[in-house]
Amino acid sequence: MTDSPAPLPDRSGRPTLTVVVPVFNEEETVGPFLEVVDPLLRKLDCSHRYVFVDDGSHDRTVAALRDLQRDYQEISIVVLSRNFGKEAALTAGLDQAEGDLVVIMDVDLQDPPELIETFLERWREGYDIAFGLRSSRESDSLAKRLTAKGFYTIFNWIAREPIPFNAGDYRMMDRKVVSEIRRLRERNRFMKGLMAWPGFKSTAVPFVRPPREAGESSWNYWKLWNFALDGITGFSMAPLRLWLYVGAFIAFVSLLFAGYIVIKGLFFGTDVPGYASLMVAIAFFGGVQLLTLGLIGEYLGRIFQEVKQRPIYIIDKVLEAEEKESAAP
Repeated sequence: MTDSPAPLPDRSGRPTLTVVVPVFNEEETVGPFLEVVDPLLRKLDCSHRYVFVDDGSHDRTVAALRDLQRDYQEISIVVLSRNFGKEAALTAGLDQAEGDLVVIMDVDLQDPPELIETFLERWREGYDIAFGLRSSRESDSLAKRLTAKGFYTIFNWIAREPIPFNAGDYRMMDRKVVSEIRRLRERNRFMKGLMAWPGFKSTAVPFVRPPREAGESSWNYWKLWNFALDGITGFSMAPLRLWLYVGAFIAFVSLLFAGYIVIKGLFFGTDVPGYASLMVAIAFFGGVQLLTLGLIGEYLGRIFQEVKQRPIYIIDKVLEAEEKESAAP
């Protein structure tokens, strides 16, 4: 006797949807964002609200959002006490998000808002996560496309919980998924991995990523490198195991070379060892040792951050519409 499949949850009602939008120096983009996104959301069979998380902006982003609250009563503004980084800002947004569904998207409109309707359809079909999948990265530079491909390849090769190629943060998640993600409180955060880790039924929605509407991205290659390093070290022990195998291989080769020297000395005598070969060997093994220590230091530093138990972010204030202001707990 075979078990019958579990019945799909009833998702025929009118859900509540929260859009989480992290912002940093985006005074030029928040207005155009709402002008495009809000009419689309009002056409859907759901109620909605926005949670904008200001990650320590230095411009008039918060003031611009306060002006927009006069026309958009659904806006909540979470103002962080300083810049904690996008991953922390996303965490703050998820912690503040309420309702049946949560959508994460960027404010630059490179995440096509019309996909939200498709996300909602996939959710009604029984999927707990619907995420945007970039079918083309033509708007990115060649160097960025190559490094992104390399990162996804390496990450999925060594991590137990792979992430889809070219999938960003843009997605819709059911409340039960968000509740599980909120339980993951590590300090070095790689949200793509954290959002994939709980599992649940998910589906991809392909799209072509357009260029930014306004403003400039705050990401650079150094930040992207550190971001990738956080992702790899946060979700895999493979780099540490790799150097265990490298050390074992070098030790094995050293034993073979030692045996060769002994046999040569017994049967053919010895000659004066060369200075160049000796220095090459010293430099090589010294480099391997320093590289290994640096890798161990990366993991040790992350353990140090976790042990201190500092908060992931600090909220300065939460600003609601109609000039209501509430202090963070």
